Amino acid sequence: MPHDIMLISTIAVGFALAFLFGFIANRLGSSPLVGYLVAGVAVGPFTPGFVADRAIAGQLAEIGVMLLMFGVGLHFSVADLMAVRRVVIPGAVGQIVIATGIGIGMAMAWGWSVGAGVVLGLSLSVASTVVLLKALEERNVITTVNGRIAIGWLIVEDLAMVLVLVLLPAFAEALGGQVVANVHAAGGQGLFVTLGLTLAKVAAFVAVALLVGPRVLPWLLRQVARTGSRELFTLCVLTIAIGIAFGSATLFSVSFALGAFFAGVVLSESELSHKAAANSLPLQDAFAVLFFVSVGMLFDPSIVWREPLMVLAVLLLILVGKSLVAMGIVLLMGYPLSTALFASASLAQIGEFSFILAGLGATYSLLPLEGINMILAGALLSTTLNPLVFRLVDGVMGFVQARPRLVRRFEEQRGERFAVVQGDLEAARAQAERKAAAHKTCTPQELADRFPLFAGLTLEQREVLLLHFKPRTAEPGERIFRAGDEADGVYFISKGEVEVSIAGRQIKLGAGEVFGEMALISGQPRSADVTALDYSEFAVLSGRDFRQLLRKYPDIRSQVVSLAAQREEIDRQLLAEGLPPEAPQPS
Repeated sequence: MPHDIMLISTIAVGFALAFLFGFIANRLGSSPLVGYLVAGVAVGPFTPGFVADRAIAGQLAEIGVMLLMFGVGLHFSVADLMAVRRVVIPGAVGQIVIATGIGIGMAMAWGWSVGAGVVLGLSLSVASTVVLLKALEERNVITTVNGRIAIGWLIVEDLAMVLVLVLLPAFAEALGGQVVANVHAAGGQGLFVTLGLTLAKVAAFVAVALLVGPRVLPWLLRQVARTGSRELFTLCVLTIAIGIAFGSATLFSVSFALGAFFAGVVLSESELSHKAAANSLPLQDAFAVLFFVSVGMLFDPSIVWREPLMVLAVLLLILVGKSLVAMGIVLLMGYPLSTALFASASLAQIGEFSFILAGLGATYSLLPLEGINMILAGALLSTTLNPLVFRLVDGVMGFVQARPRLVRRFEEQRGERFAVVQGDLEAARAQAERKAAAHKTCTPQELADRFPLFAGLTLEQREVLLLHFKPRTAEPGERIFRAGDEADGVYFISKGEVEVSIAGRQIKLGAGEVFGEMALISGQPRSADVTALDYSEFAVLSGRDFRQLLRKYPDIRSQVVSLAAQREEIDRQLLAEGLPPEAPQPS
């Protein structure tokens, strides 16, 4: 096959086989991830037929890692994590330490080095966030307390693995590995110097990301979203994700994964984080598939019958060992059996971080090829069997709940700490809702219901329009603006009532009505005083945004201009007759 179409052939065959095997896996009740890994095995060098270009697949997989970590960062909630911190931080850290220790023991028993054991143990200790979220979605338990605890547990694991990805290159030589060429100079300066330089670079990157990022990136995303161009918005999201990942690796020598993760964390605080996640999801899914395919290419299936006992030991550590450790830790901390069982089932698999760690271990000659095959075999089998583990947990809980004595012993008597976590989660959710409400004027549907002027716009057009609104409130008696003031915007009344004073005459306007548009259309200063009569809420369009709205939507322009002309003519006639102006009609 000509070299110049190898990229196309790798993507085409990879997608086709991933779709085929993923669909089969799904129909068999397993995760599609298993099918993607099998597709990688099928196009890998250890099976006959077409062999994909591993170098090209590796670069595509790197993009998949960036987008995966960007997605993890977008869904990262500091408030939710702090709400479940009492159980997930000690639980996840304790489980990682114990599982890694067991992995080191297994590796030493097989004659491997300590460094190989560390990489193996860490790879087997961390579960897949992708697999867990899929399982929780299928069971509709993401928003439950146990679901939040499971997600928080894996977030702590992800954060720990991000730290491992940063530190492992610095410790590679001390653990018996080899320093790769581009970091050889640093490696020759000694462990502590190398570690210090690494941590200094990471600290500099984190400082820049957390100090500059929240001030720039959400603002940039909002400005792009205000254009109404879906393509520009998606391009902006991808530029932020991949650009920051590449820039962080180039300028600060940190991993692509860490850079992409912090890009997602910064954007997670934006009101547009959900839109960013939704727009980037198709590409994230596509490149994630190629990531799993590239990982499958590394797997030698013959390891299953060449070393069946080693594969069985790895699988038992994933399904039984670390699950029992997690369950024991949760029970020792005083939480109910249902929480302990749910956490243990959630951890009974491994995934994306395991592959990343295995690849990094192989890069630094810490983990033998046999170890990569062990981890891949464990991932394939544990991901396939994870739904069965959840069913087993359901069966155990059904057995317990059918016996009142066991319910009192393992659930009711352990409910105090669970109730504390539940209260913290509810408080975090309420705080998030208050924070969102402070920056929100109304929903797209409420905009159409309250202001018929916008009823003709599509849902997407109303969503874009809402990005231009700025919320404002007023207390009873507060002056909104005075006659003679420069026109700064148009006010849409969402709640409350205001009084418009023109030449000593008063007009009352309520929710659903608009004021301030006439001065912007005429280009003259304000001609009236406007005062809030009670607590009022407004959605305000700046003069620039208002004029842009009229240019973009001719129908709205004609309605606004007609309304303003009617108001001006009626006021002129009534004032000429010496009568008070008539209250304007709702727009």
